[in-house]
Amino acid sequence: MCSEDESRLPLIGEKAPSFKAETTQGPINFPDDYAGKWVIFFSHPADFTPVCTTEFMTFASMQEELRELNCELVGLSIDSTFSHIAWLRTIKEKIEYRGMKNVEVNFPVISDLTMEVSKKFGMLQPSASTTQAVRAVFIIDPEAMVRAILYYPLSNGRNMEEIKRLLIAMQHSDEHHIATPANWQLGEDVIIPPPGSCGAAKERVEEAGDDYYCLDWFLCFKQCPHGK
Repeated sequence: MCSEDESRLPLIGEKAPSFKAETTQGPINFPDDYAGKWVIFFSHPADFTPVCTTEFMTFASMQEELRELNCELVGLSIDSTFSHIAWLRTIKEKIEYRGMKNVEVNFPVISDLTMEVSKKFGMLQPSASTTQAVRAVFIIDPEAMVRAILYYPLSNGRNMEEIKRLLIAMQHSDEHHIATPANWQLGEDVIIPPPGSCGAAKERVEEAGDDYYCLDWFLCFKQCPHGK
């Protein structure tokens, strides 16, 4: 069993660990404050680092897009709130990147000096660093269930468009009981879950037509519901 000091990664399908924390937007109580919403909860190694700066600017520029998808952002690093504020002010006042400037980061950034929250989410990877959280991303659904986990090394930035794409794909899967193929984008055809018996498989292929088409009995597609 893991000791309290060891990092334990929550698994997909488990409840996200609950916590209370101080942030740049005041105290938060997770998940209660986000009931009924999707959450992208992500960590970064440290303030005033170049890769993190580009990530925060990109996420901040996408905040309204994500809110339209009923999703909120929450960031974390093992730095103080004062350090966070100083860094975010520097981003707004001095940094221009890929056409983004005067970027204001309005989503909460957790001050995790005790590393309590980082440990709950397995964000500390001793082989990478004992003092910095790796670039972890947890996508958490409105029921506070962990639905997706992405981990990146300290040296490489995340693809925020992929994170958004995955969020949309999961929302469509939940609402319409479908799956999405590799590299799926909103509006493209989706996968019908495979049949559960030989008879149903035969019927699935034989009845393919205007509503859906099959490449084989286990791989059938239909148009994306509410694709736009």
